[in-house]
Amino acid sequence: MTKRIAILGASGYTGAELVRLIATHPDFQIVALTGERKAGQPMASVFPFLRHLDLPDLCRIEDVDFAAVDLAFCALPHATSQAVIKDLPRDLRIVDLSADFRLRDPAAYEKWYGQPHAAPELQAEAVYGLTEFYRDAIRSARLVAGTGCNAATGQYILRPLIEAGCIDLDRIILDLKCGVSGAGRSLKENLLHAELSEGTQAYAVGGTHRHLGEFDQEFSAIAGRDLRIQFTPHLLPMNRGILASAWLDGDATQIHSVLQARYADETFVKVLPFGTTPSTHDVRGSNFVHIGVVGDRIPGRALVVGVLDNLCKGSSGQAIQNANLMLGLPETTGLMGVPVFP
Repeated sequence: MTKRIAILGASGYTGAELVRLIATHPDFQIVALTGERKAGQPMASVFPFLRHLDLPDLCRIEDVDFAAVDLAFCALPHATSQAVIKDLPRDLRIVDLSADFRLRDPAAYEKWYGQPHAAPELQAEAVYGLTEFYRDAIRSARLVAGTGCNAATGQYILRPLIEAGCIDLDRIILDLKCGVSGAGRSLKENLLHAELSEGTQAYAVGGTHRHLGEFDQEFSAIAGRDLRIQFTPHLLPMNRGILASAWLDGDATQIHSVLQARYADETFVKVLPFGTTPSTHDVRGSNFVHIGVVGDRIPGRALVVGVLDNLCKGSSGQAIQNANLMLGLPETTGLMGVPVFP
C-alpha cells in the first residue's frame, strides 16, 4: 500500500534531496510540501531541476492535513523542529533531519546549541537514526532523529573499532573534509563563490563543532567511559560529499578485518580491499558509504578513510532508509540508485 508522505521544510537542500529520492520510490507518495517563506509557490519555481515531477505546491505547516499523512520528514532548522514536532499529532510517525533530537541529555543539547530544549519529553522518546546500528529500535519508533552528516561519517569508520577494542581510545584523531551544501541553503558571506572557491579552510576548530556532542554521546556509550576524540572539519569548494580521515594507533590489518566483518552484510557500507582508499566521487548522489584502510609507515599505526554523500547517506537518504523500516518496507527501497559520475 502506498505510504503518504509530507516533507516539512521542502525548500532547503535536504528537502529537495528527499523529493529527488522519493520520486523513484515505489511505495511513497508526496502529499504535502511545506516552505514557510515560499508558501504558495510550485516546487518547480524553487528547484527547477524538479519541474518534471507532479508535486503539490508549497504550503504552510498549519495548512497540512496530517490525518492524511502516514509519515512526515522534518527538514527544518534546529530549534524550529522541536517547536513544530511537539504540536504534531501523537500518532504521526516522524523522521527529523535537524539536530533537535540527536542528543538524549537535555543538558548536552543546551551546551552544544546554546538554549534549553523546548520538548525534552520528545527528546527522551527519539531514537538515534544511524540505521546500521539502531535498526531494531528504529522499526518500532515514532520519532527518529537523523544524525549529523559529519557525525555519521566518523561513526561508520570508528564505531566498530571502539566496540572491538582494537585501537587506542585516547589517541583518535579525526579530520573531515566537507562539501559546502552541508552548511545549508541560507545566504552566508563565507559561502559566496568568490569567498569559497579556489581555497579551503578549517572551521569550528578547537573542539567547538556541534557534532562533537554526538561523538561524545555515542562513543562514550560504546566505550563504557567518558571518551573524547580530536576532530577538525574543513570546508572544501565542492557541492556534495564528506571525506573522513582517522589516524589511529592499532594494527592496520586487524582494523581492516574488524570493519570487513562488521559490514559484511550491510548493503550500503562497502569496505574496500586493504590498502585502497575511496573518493567522494565514488558515492556522489548515492546512499553508499565506502571505507578504506591503509597501514602507516610507522608500525602500529593506521589510517582509515570513509566517504559518503552528506545530502544523501548523511541526511535525506538515511532518513528514507529509516522511514522504510518504520513503515514496514524493505530497508533499501528507493535507495539503490547508482552514484553519479563524474
